[in-house]
Amino acid sequence: MSNPVSDPAPGAVLPLVATPAPGQAADSVLPLYLVAPGDKAAIERLCGAALPFLRAQGFEGKAGDFTLLPEFSSLAGQKAAQAQDRKEEGLRGALLCLPAKGGPYPFGSLAQLLPPGLWRLEGPGAAGPEQAGLQADAVLGFCLGRYRYRLGGEDAKPEPGPRLVRPQDLSAETEILARAIWFGRDLVNMPANLLGPAELAEAAALALKARGAEVEWVTGDALAVAYPCLAAAGAGSDRAPVVIVGKWGVDDGRRPKLSLVGKGVCFDTGGYDLKPASAMLRMKKDMGGAALVLALACALIEAGAELVLEIRLGCIENSVSGHAMRPSDVVQTRKGLTVEIGNTDAEGRLVLCDLLTAAAESEPDILLDASTLTGAARVALGPDLPALFANDDTTADRLTQAGREVHDPMWRLPLWDEYESWLDSDIADCCNLSSQPMAGAITAALFLQKFVPPGQKWVHIDTYSWSDTARPGRPKGAEILALRALFKAFSRYQDR
Repeated sequence: MSNPVSDPAPGAVLPLVATPAPGQAADSVLPLYLVAPGDKAAIERLCGAALPFLRAQGFEGKAGDFTLLPEFSSLAGQKAAQAQDRKEEGLRGALLCLPAKGGPYPFGSLAQLLPPGLWRLEGPGAAGPEQAGLQADAVLGFCLGRYRYRLGGEDAKPEPGPRLVRPQDLSAETEILARAIWFGRDLVNMPANLLGPAELAEAAALALKARGAEVEWVTGDALAVAYPCLAAAGAGSDRAPVVIVGKWGVDDGRRPKLSLVGKGVCFDTGGYDLKPASAMLRMKKDMGGAALVLALACALIEAGAELVLEIRLGCIENSVSGHAMRPSDVVQTRKGLTVEIGNTDAEGRLVLCDLLTAAAESEPDILLDASTLTGAARVALGPDLPALFANDDTTADRLTQAGREVHDPMWRLPLWDEYESWLDSDIADCCNLSSQPMAGAITAALFLQKFVPPGQKWVHIDTYSWSDTARPGRPKGAEILALRALFKAFSRYQDR
């Protein structure tokens, strides 16, 4: 098995080329025409005499309709070309009627619809912001649809599929986001035997250092002292916990500071409160929060965001052993609060609470954590909508608006303080499990809020990090939801 993670450096390879290779004729690059649905004149002009044939194959010119454009106007001409072995003359391009839905995902189907070879985008309309946005969506959607994760043997070889010629005016941010999402997907897709706490920490350190960030590893006794609750959550595994702290940007007092925190549970058995086998199958994805904030940090740094950036990843494995934490144990936190363990499968909040306390000590303008924290969030919102909690309305509005603009939505849920008493403990300052079988995503967020100082702007994202089925732009497996929304909100963030 070779290189199970795409290159974490900024130059990771995407299915894009700047120009045809030396010696390759420019006319070997076929056009992909983007046409407004119902634009009869454009469709008739581009399809030519082949239009009746294409309509007979089901092409109607509706939103999302796609067809390849034959080189010859008659089937006899096509047969003549094939007889002369002029395969390159079999096609003169392809046509896509713009999808009804906005954003990049509808363009993801192009990765499977286009034959191998080089393609260039054409149209529609004159150059301008709308055209540039459409191009960016098409390129990003194509790249997301081309993503594959395979390990070992012949299947690990890259597919010879289609590639796009990079439009000259394509924004750098489009490629930055595509690389970041590929990198995050690779991390979440990687089997847990290949990605333990140390391996996740190493991947993060390499990616951050490659972009000029300072990186600190915290392990062993130093971790047990600085992050005692996190250490307890990871004590059951022979693969020791690691905390990665990354810092980037000049803290001159003028730039806003964004502090990111990610749950990096590389595999979650549930501990002594053992998960059933069916619930354990996808638990390699329980480090999806760490993958999200790491991919976000990489994208923001590559884009040169006017920020001071800090990132903390808690990399652990929740296992069963003689030295694992038990239900009814009481553990200490960095803040000094004691926590009764009501359930060992609620370990994610034990990882995050110490990291939030540490992150808040530098008084960032925004403190944001991300995690695959609760099944309750998925029951409420399903797999595609990360739950967003925030203690500041302006910040919440900024993030949800950014999500709408880039078609990467989040849905705000309340920090309903009437439920906080459900986290009370008879013997400790609080319990890691609610006493009531309701509102699990809210009570988990309320637990985390105990470790956020008053006045500190804080955002908590409870995400799924997975696509259960393949859809355009979203292959089955890992998904880095909310990345594009957060990048939109923070890449030009000014709040100081």
